[in-house]
Amino acid sequence: MSGTVTVRPMTAGDAKAVLAIFQAGIDGGNASFEPAAPSWPEFDAAKLPEHRLVAVDDTGTVLGWVAVSPVSARPVYAGVVEHSVYVDDGAHGRGIGGLLLDALISSTEAAGIWTIQSGVFPENTASLALHARHGFRVVGTRERIGRHAARGNRWRDIVLIERRSPYVR
Repeated sequence: MSGTVTVRPMTAGDAKAVLAIFQAGIDGGNASFEPAAPSWPEFDAAKLPEHRLVAVDDTGTVLGWVAVSPVSARPVYAGVVEHSVYVDDGAHGRGIGGLLLDALISSTEAAGIWTIQSGVFPENTASLALHARHGFRVVGTRERIGRHAARGNRWRDIVLIERRSPYVR
């Protein structure tokens, strides 16, 4: 991995790297209830195309990604999205997650989105700290919200976080 990192729109050409980073996060056990990364067509269909970004080094290697999904099809929630941010294991500690969140916040605010939310396992303290540094607040904990098949089918809590834009009204 080289030193210069830039954030750019995600393309279908990034699919292999994006899904590999996603799968590594899943394999770590504290990133998602999902048992496996989806196929690219499933990923592509679930994410809003305007707010999919990747962080790449100067060789073009994808170091991380961020993307959003609508929380509802109802027009009243058009300004609310749920996001995911994943960083390659080898790129942790380099500020990649922060770069991606900053770019996502700029992108969504420019589009009139007023709330970015997510659910984070309470054990994922690095993600919670990253989000707090970027203006996300804890809304609450959803206790025993789902069973985690990859973790012995045990119940897991989710910390619901959100960032409300101070600019989009």
